[in-house]
Amino acid sequence: MGVEANQRLTASTALILLILLTVEGVTVLQVKSLLTLHVFVGMLLVPPVLVKLGSTLWRFAKYYAGSADYRQNGPPPVALRVLGPFVALLTIVVFASGILLLLGPTSLRTQFLLLHKASFVLWFVAMTIHVLGHFGETLRISTRDWSSRASHVVAGSKNRRRALSASLVVGLILAFVTIPHVGSWLQEVRRP
Repeated sequence: MGVEANQRLTASTALILLILLTVEGVTVLQVKSLLTLHVFVGMLLVPPVLVKLGSTLWRFAKYYAGSADYRQNGPPPVALRVLGPFVALLTIVVFASGILLLLGPTSLRTQFLLLHKASFVLWFVAMTIHVLGHFGETLRISTRDWSSRASHVVAGSKNRRRALSASLVVGLILAFVTIPHVGSWLQEVRRP
């Protein structure tokens, strides 16, 4: 995948994630009453997050492997380059701990909940800096593959649109499949 194709996939995925993470953020404010929606959106986010991590890892690998196109395009600013691995690691921890909270052994819920909350706070700070650092670029690039001329400009736009759409469909399936597991949590939340 070429530099611009990678930028387009990364930016379109980032825009979708920004929208879904905003909804997820609202659920955090009232998580007890919005727990089902919190879990639904959280599971919906998993595949697009994997697409974003994959496209970012691709750029990282190509750049540090010496790809001429990626080297010519240059790295992100130093602060974002240093922050990137922390954002990726914290993203994995936040999502993994959330999934373990939902599907893991109930005997470890307290530990998973503590890990989920602590990693979320750190992730939120790192992600806020990350989003602000890439916001302009994301807005400028994210919709290029969705215009009628996109396939003429950078090859593979259909495949990038399909990959992002497929990640959302798989996310919806995951969300619907896991919703029944929220029941035990709802019972705990409703206990006096």
